[in-house]
Amino acid sequence: MFRKPTLQIIRHCIRCQSNEASSLILERSMNRVQLLGRVGQDPVMRQVEGRNPVTIFSMATNEMWRSGEGETGFTGDVTQKTTWHRISVFRPGLRDVAYQYVKKGARVMVEGKIDYGEYVDKNNVRRQATTIIADNIIFLSDNPKERE
Repeated sequence: MFRKPTLQIIRHCIRCQSNEASSLILERSMNRVQLLGRVGQDPVMRQVEGRNPVTIFSMATNEMWRSGEGETGFTGDVTQKTTWHRISVFRPGLRDVAYQYVKKGARVMVEGKIDYGEYVDKNNVRRQATTIIADNIIFLSDNPKERE
């Protein structure tokens, strides 16, 4: 009556419901970000007491669109929106490479995950922060001077 895969699913569901210890069902999820843009400031390396150092830099991505399109599709004003991202690099090898080689104006691709957090500023105001935790940085360049 039931196929083999269907029986396996039913057994798995019964097993999960019958055992309280397995009430925490681990399921796969994904938090991945890819950004392609230009570095807004030279990186800085910071170290909080008792923690590993982190390299931090900003990165800009641009989005462009044409408004008021006419019959030809090429009329209208071009609008551009720049979004700034805070990039944090914790991985020891990548952290040091980023600190040494990432430069303001360089074109890079950053792969990582997005992280939301809170902090209290110097005026004791609670602020929210969004950070990209970099797992990989790919150095790109369309400027010959940057390749030297």
